[in-house]
Amino acid sequence: MLDDYEHLIRDGRVHVIEHDGNVQGVLVLIPQEDALLLDNVAVSPSAQGLGLGRKMLQFAEAAAVDAGYRLIRLYTNEAMTENLELYTRIGYSETHRVEEKGLRRVYMTKPVA
Repeated sequence: MLDDYEHLIRDGRVHVIEHDGNVQGVLVLIPQEDALLLDNVAVSPSAQGLGLGRKMLQFAEAAAVDAGYRLIRLYTNEAMTENLELYTRIGYSETHRVEEKGLRRVYMTKPVA
């Protein structure tokens, strides 16, 4: 949560999803040379279970295709096993694990084109 969101918003990298007139989720997409990076996806605890996270993931994949990418990339904390299971279930494959910024991250990709 230490990212420069002012810069990300200005560059059109931040997307939100609303439910009942309130912002309930955020998605950050970063173009990279070979893939679109899904840098952050989060849903408010009060809106979890409504399918908003799934809609944001679908939006991210469509954005990758629209931008001409063949891959979408993401990372999650190694300790978040439920995220790893979800991403694997919807077609992401693990590419590597690294320690960055004091966190054990698992990188994954999914073909989108």
